[in-house]
Amino acid sequence: MPGSAPPARPPGRKIGLLGGSFNPAHEGHRHISLLALRRLGLHEVWWLVSPQNPLKPCAGMAPFDDRLAAAEAAADDRRLRVTDIERRLGSRYSVDTVARLRRRFPRHRMVWIVGADNLVTLAEWRRWPQLFRALPVAVIDRWPYSRYACAVKPAQRFARRRMAERRARGLVQSKPPAWMVIHGPLHPASATMLRAAGGEASRHGEAEEAP
Repeated sequence: MPGSAPPARPPGRKIGLLGGSFNPAHEGHRHISLLALRRLGLHEVWWLVSPQNPLKPCAGMAPFDDRLAAAEAAADDRRLRVTDIERRLGSRYSVDTVARLRRRFPRHRMVWIVGADNLVTLAEWRRWPQLFRALPVAVIDRWPYSRYACAVKPAQRFARRRMAERRARGLVQSKPPAWMVIHGPLHPASATMLRAAGGEASRHGEAEEAP
């Protein structure tokens, strides 16, 4: 059911965390989540639907419950868990959400999932170096942004902690800071494209990871 907290799971699960406005959720989110599940050897990916991205205006943002329900419909896989836990925790920033999730689920292994487009702007996120030090980070290829992955500030700051992609299944168990770029078949869907195509999505803002 949309809006639930992540259910209790056996200890030692490997969990991917994908944060964002999901405004609207689309096949691109599902695509990168399934790619992360396969390449990183995860048990689940949790979609952390943000009540309000601090870097995005409230104008044009669909109501939270609508975005949550749409994300549930888009996920369409028992391994993709849509949750309103950020609203329940009252956290506005990803770094705070991660800290609270690690305290709540201390025996799970977690990895932060971010699209290459958001790596480019990640230096604008609140206490972003702390996020890298809190848990491993998987950057999912998204053309053309992945071409700049090594040049942006976070990548340069933690250049020596970048792992080879061939070690993808070991990322979630690696001691942070640890990160890598994951390549795979690209999916054309994006919130921007959905808005450009018109329809309901055009009245809402972009679906990107929350800072």
